[in-house]
Amino acid sequence: MDRDYYRYEDSYGRPRKKTSMFGWSIAILILTGLAFAAWLGSFYIFGQPERPESYRILKKLHKIDPTKRFELTAAPAGEFLTAKQLYDRYIALSPTELGKTNAELIRNYIRNFQSMRGLVPYVVGRFNIMDAHELTENDIFTSGMIALTNAVDHGEILMEHVYPSDPQVLPLMKQTLVAGLEVKLERTHDLSAVIHAERLPDGRILLTTMPLLYGSYTVTRGPGTFTLEPPLDLNLKAGWPLFKESARVAAEARYRERVTPVRQQGPIVAGLAPTPPPPAENALIRVEPAQSLEPPKVAVAPTPPLKPTATPKGGKLAKNKKLSATPTPAPLVVAKNPPIWNGPTKSTTAPAPVAVPPPVVAAASPVTSGPLASPPPPVTTDNSLASTAGGGTWKTFPPGKMPVGRLIQTSDLNDLADRGLAGERVYLKGNFVVNFTEPNRAVLRPKTRITDAVLHPLGGGQSVRIVVEFPAGYTPPARGTTVSRDEARPYEITEVRKQSDGQLNVFVREIMQ
Repeated sequence: MDRDYYRYEDSYGRPRKKTSMFGWSIAILILTGLAFAAWLGSFYIFGQPERPESYRILKKLHKIDPTKRFELTAAPAGEFLTAKQLYDRYIALSPTELGKTNAELIRNYIRNFQSMRGLVPYVVGRFNIMDAHELTENDIFTSGMIALTNAVDHGEILMEHVYPSDPQVLPLMKQTLVAGLEVKLERTHDLSAVIHAERLPDGRILLTTMPLLYGSYTVTRGPGTFTLEPPLDLNLKAGWPLFKESARVAAEARYRERVTPVRQQGPIVAGLAPTPPPPAENALIRVEPAQSLEPPKVAVAPTPPLKPTATPKGGKLAKNKKLSATPTPAPLVVAKNPPIWNGPTKSTTAPAPVAVPPPVVAAASPVTSGPLASPPPPVTTDNSLASTAGGGTWKTFPPGKMPVGRLIQTSDLNDLADRGLAGERVYLKGNFVVNFTEPNRAVLRPKTRITDAVLHPLGGGQSVRIVVEFPAGYTPPARGTTVSRDEARPYEITEVRKQSDGQLNVFVREIMQ
């Protein structure tokens, strides 16, 4: 055995022990297990960043991208759901399915909606704030405000809307986000995504939403404007929802005590929201100035040099004729105004032909004509697109405080007519002349410095007819006056119709106070 045990010698003549294959097999198995465990651990950590431990490790490894502030035109694809649609979706899920859905919702938010499956659920509708409090380090979002709201049109939905911000704007937010304030979320300029859904013991659904635009907010009758900021860090150990059971129950009790005497309601049944209130006079809205677009440049062909008038045969000029390089001026253009409205109460007879005077090369006055200076109507929260009936009610805004949208000029209307609005909010600016008025409507045409006959192929002059609708209580401008609208006071376009002969009928509405 000694010979077998020391059968081999090393280079120094010392006996060498026999290799143990069993020991090496065990070591290899242990290393394989460690590699497999590391692979599973990385999959667990990177694949589930919504777990508090995974989020903390990824944050230390700098594998979590900062929260992105989305633009309205570059937001993740989603579906806009009302309170009833959201309730029907989440109430039908089992506890296991609801847990998987919530994990996917917060995972998509942490990843800035990259490589996600399906569509982002966005909330639309009217909500009343029941309570609001400041976010602390013990909450998931550590800075800003959280507002507990109740859906106006479907009382089975509660929503806690997160308003992350810097600490310096908290005093103004506390003055703004008060109980009873109405929050209206619209698909045209709001992107509040659902990031968590909770089924309450009484059968209601509590949603947690985050505004992905992180824009600026104000109230129609408020002290100022505050701007949101994307959260820098998340404290996922705090748990969902942000309004815990005791805080939510206390907030609902205080809200019922506040609104019940005012509305003179009967006893409130547990689990049912109070009767939907009428449109509030004070509402929270998102504001952002319209972005001006640079008008497209139109190439103008150079004017060919003028040739002198040819001399008649024989070298003699006709009597009373002189050689001149100046062409004979065009005769005065006589234009017939087409019918401007075919309503049942207005005559469609065209007025008598009117001679168009030579154009006056002078700058258009930026001052709006006197009739537009009438006092604004009461502010309402109905911000739906106006129809062509006129005299409706919708939300109006101070100059420069309208919702975000695209600002165009009359030269861009042809392109807009070809592709349509496509759900986008579009504003119109320019100088216009009033052709016709009635109690809640006015018909305008663009004001130009050259004749309409030259502008007709370019989409100006008589080829564009702008029908303006005014809210109830507004006085339209008088016929023949000039109306100037700039970036701070544009019209909102609701529809563009192009006729077979190239005529553009542009329907807009007045949204300025």
